[in-house]
Amino acid sequence: MAIVRHRLFWPVVALLALIVANTLSTPTFLTIRVQDGHLFGALIDILRNSSPLILVALGMTLVIATRGIDLSVGAVVAISGAVALSFIASSSQPGAVSTVLIAIAIALALSLVLGTWNGFLVSVVGIQPIIATLVLMTAGRGIAMLITGGEITTINSPPYKTIGSGFWLGLPVSILIAGTLFALVAVLTRRTALGMLIESVGINPGASRLAGVRSRSIVWTVYALTGLFAGIAGLMMSSNVMAADANNVGLFIELDAILAVVIGGTSLAGGKFSLGGTLIGVFIIQTLSLTVTILGISPSITPLFKALVVIAVCLLQAPIVRAKLTVRRPPAARATAEVAA
Repeated sequence: MAIVRHRLFWPVVALLALIVANTLSTPTFLTIRVQDGHLFGALIDILRNSSPLILVALGMTLVIATRGIDLSVGAVVAISGAVALSFIASSSQPGAVSTVLIAIAIALALSLVLGTWNGFLVSVVGIQPIIATLVLMTAGRGIAMLITGGEITTINSPPYKTIGSGFWLGLPVSILIAGTLFALVAVLTRRTALGMLIESVGINPGASRLAGVRSRSIVWTVYALTGLFAGIAGLMMSSNVMAADANNVGLFIELDAILAVVIGGTSLAGGKFSLGGTLIGVFIIQTLSLTVTILGISPSITPLFKALVVIAVCLLQAPIVRAKLTVRRPPAARATAEVAA
């Protein structure tokens, strides 16, 4: 069966199984209601909670496709939120749109610089990606603590709250932001040569460089974009709670992003990548977290369920398992089909 051999078959099955389990446990799980012109429901909650992770996993997919990895995205999330909220809190007009726009611009510019720094260490200096980004992962939360003065910074700014909790056209703004950026990256990587160049760098950096591909610029760019996406995710997460908690915001989000990429079928060895698979991986993680909550299980046990799902999906995606699950047609049937063709 060709559909079983597709690399997204088992991730989709896992996602559907979680949705069915939730529907059996809570019959109103699939219900979407309209209240004051806004959409609400469990599925909307999954999409909204998935928005920051979609952005982080989007950048992580591109980085992994180039044979790299970025462990610093969680720290960049914390720094971005800390910078934006500290600026707004120190402003005399925290509720002004201009103040919020300046805060967003400063936070995203700093996130882009941090991503560019990672790209410089990897592509120019030649440091291994896991080491280069581990430096910022370790120091990043310390930087965020310095920015907030070691305290949880809270603000009251309606324009800033719109990013994480607002609605537009009936949908949460965070979903629209994540969806737009995801579609933009998908078009750029699948409708232009950019995606093929990224995969060529991941498959064989030396050969792609000899073929004229500017691999250093490509690697540098994907790390910079990953930092920028993590910065936007930080704005969403801090806006959702209107607080900058440098110690806890974005904690372990880099691991969730890597899990989503792996579940989606992208190899950690680099090369071919699947943005659609990463999206399904994010939905699996968020649906699983909601499932644990609905079933009344302690959230502290959620990582165990994540590990079980990842192991199950990865085993089903393994070439040896997929080969055993494939039903081969007998030689006579294949010969008849070839003659008929």
